[in-house]
Amino acid sequence: MTDPHTTADTATAAVVEAELKLLDPEVRRSPRRVRELLHPEFVEIGASGRVWDREAITALLAGEHASGDPTGTVSRMRAVRLAPDTVHLTYDTDHSGRRAHRSSLWRRTGGDWLLYFHQGTPYDADAVTG
Repeated sequence: MTDPHTTADTATAAVVEAELKLLDPEVRRSPRRVRELLHPEFVEIGASGRVWDREAITALLAGEHASGDPTGTVSRMRAVRLAPDTVHLTYDTDHSGRRAHRSSLWRRTGGDWLLYFHQGTPYDADAVTG
């Protein structure tokens, strides 16, 4: 039997795959593809402190530059299944020295895993241990 609290189960694998899609510059610039991954009640608290809803973040991402990777590098990704229909994903991003700890809550809705909540918190790599 699969332990529901490890990244080995199929739900967490699906969520990791979906999160990585949202980090893909090509997907980010496609409002249709972004909306397919975001829950209708999606909320994000950005690294800047600004709060975004589904429509606002979709419009922002559609305007990202075509060149370069807006997300930079991703590290320390970890997924934990909190309930049958909820997965919590944490990871770090580094984009040209701008680093953020990231936290996403995914909910299974109508058979699909949709991003319900996301938060990015800036951090200084020199000040972080562990």
